[in-house]
Amino acid sequence: MIELRNLTRHFDASGGRKVHAVDGVSLKISANEVVGLVGESGCGKSTLGRTLVGLYDKTAGEVWFEGEKMPASLGPADFRRYSRSLQMIFQDPYSSLNPRMTVRDIIAEGPLLHGLWKGAEVDGRAGGWLERVGLSRDHLSRYPHEFSGGQRQRIGIARALALEPRFVVCDEPISALDVSVQAQVVNLLAELKQQMGLTLLFIAHDLSMVRYVSDRMAVMYLGALIELGPSESVCSEPLHPYTQLLLASNPEADPAAERIRQDPEIKGEIPSPIDLGPGCRFAGRCPRASEGGETCKRITPEWREIRSGHFAACHLI
Repeated sequence: MIELRNLTRHFDASGGRKVHAVDGVSLKISANEVVGLVGESGCGKSTLGRTLVGLYDKTAGEVWFEGEKMPASLGPADFRRYSRSLQMIFQDPYSSLNPRMTVRDIIAEGPLLHGLWKGAEVDGRAGGWLERVGLSRDHLSRYPHEFSGGQRQRIGIARALALEPRFVVCDEPISALDVSVQAQVVNLLAELKQQMGLTLLFIAHDLSMVRYVSDRMAVMYLGALIELGPSESVCSEPLHPYTQLLLASNPEADPAAERIRQDPEIKGEIPSPIDLGPGCRFAGRCPRASEGGETCKRITPEWREIRSGHFAACHLI
């Protein structure tokens, strides 16, 4: 359904330099598949999602949707055309909803613009979507400030799905929510996926949650994908040193195991994405980089299939 070919998004920085927010990402997502995208804050996950749906113009590369190449820069007519099929659930449930619109108007805006709903049926259709996401029809006349974060996120989900899209980018839809609400939202998305046949790109920090909800997992670091494979395979047998450290840093569910374990440390902070040079992006923080000698710092690693359907980019594998 979705194919990214060397997708790149750079931003201008001072002194003529470039911020490599997304740098040559290639990825295929099949119909009815959920691909989880994980990585540290600042690695480019949200920028990738926004560039995919056209909210950011592409610096280079291509996005193909159902066999058709999308424009490098989307105009009003393009957004009107693609918004029926491509939607996005935004990370922040507070800033993503217009505070001057009622819940009814927020949910109905898209379907009314596309002529999918008629005036007389708006209340019934919008109320039905509210109930579908676990809220009440009585909430239609309320404004966003009258809801909690979890309720606002549900409204954002209802708004995105009211157009009945085929592909949805979920940009960390649970990061701002309480743990109990996170589980409710994830279960809701899983249920709607089954009912509507949705295809999802699920962006999140919580590896255990991504493992639960996704079919495949993609690991992103400093603007590039470094590992991709079935979720169970990536979590149980990670290939890339960064993925191994990322998974090892996750808390243990068993309190006794959590007390005795020793977490490996990733050295330093994520480097600046400005004017990146050749070599492995993780070389400066990797505890195994010395094994690769100068190769890790000098030559960009190739993207290789190590196991069936399980890819990684690392000189040390």
